[in-house]
Amino acid sequence: MRSHAAVAELAAKQYGLVTHAQLLRLGFSSGKIGRSIKAMRLHRVHRGVYSLGHAVLSDRGRCLAAAMASGPGAVVSHRAAAWLWGLLPACPRTIDVTVPRHGGRRAEIALHHSSTLSPEEHGRFGPIPVTALPRTLLDLAATTSPRLTWSAIDRAERRDVLNLTEIDAMLKRRYGHRGAERLRKALAIYREPGFYRARSERLLRRLVKKAGLRQPLINTWVDRFEIDAYWEEERFAIEVDGWEAHRTRKAFEDDRLRQEEMKLAGIDVVPISARRIEKFPDEVGRHLALLLHRRRRELGLS
Repeated sequence: MRSHAAVAELAAKQYGLVTHAQLLRLGFSSGKIGRSIKAMRLHRVHRGVYSLGHAVLSDRGRCLAAAMASGPGAVVSHRAAAWLWGLLPACPRTIDVTVPRHGGRRAEIALHHSSTLSPEEHGRFGPIPVTALPRTLLDLAATTSPRLTWSAIDRAERRDVLNLTEIDAMLKRRYGHRGAERLRKALAIYREPGFYRARSERLLRRLVKKAGLRQPLINTWVDRFEIDAYWEEERFAIEVDGWEAHRTRKAFEDDRLRQEEMKLAGIDVVPISARRIEKFPDEVGRHLALLLHRRRRELGLS
């Protein structure tokens, strides 16, 4: 009875999971483990990993089970690690695990091999061994789309866990990693001085860069106007609109009056919705390039 209580106590700390090795250490024989499986007190999740009393695991339980099944030194990584750190909205069906040695295939586990994970690249999420957040971002940059990497970085900043000093130290160690240059590029806009990093502003910076345009001044004062984005030479401005800015008739009218006054002051201003910046960045970039070219022609600058 004492061993059963010890197993229950251990499983409660591990999302309902125990391993074969842990059961042996707690006094179970291989025969007793087999009888417990037959009696449905233990449910096999992976080879050598069992759930106690129930067969359905939480997503965190699935992550821990995958690490347990993958051997010593295994850590949850890539998309699964990003989900654990709160950087992705959903846990992937297949759990990514990085191991120090090459191993065989396992159902619902995607194994990655790295024999050189440094201590700084290891972390823990409760009982789950996981790649530290900087390493998680590096792995994402190497294996996923730039858009997903940008989204993960954005979530990290909003959660106040984006530590550029730690990331830079890791990038110095991992200079030749296939995700290193991609991650450096994705982080570039977070290093620009004087840039207030609201999401729509970050995305605007990104689409301007992709369109091959000169970066504007952000949140700057021109005459008596505070402008979201401004190209000084062209006296061309963008006002980023969100629905929250126009919930009242007065706000709507005030905004239109402001745009008229900016026109009278010689500033060509174009409103762009935050939704379009988010959903259609390539289109916005093309339109900005055309508008800036037209403005330069109007002013005799080209």
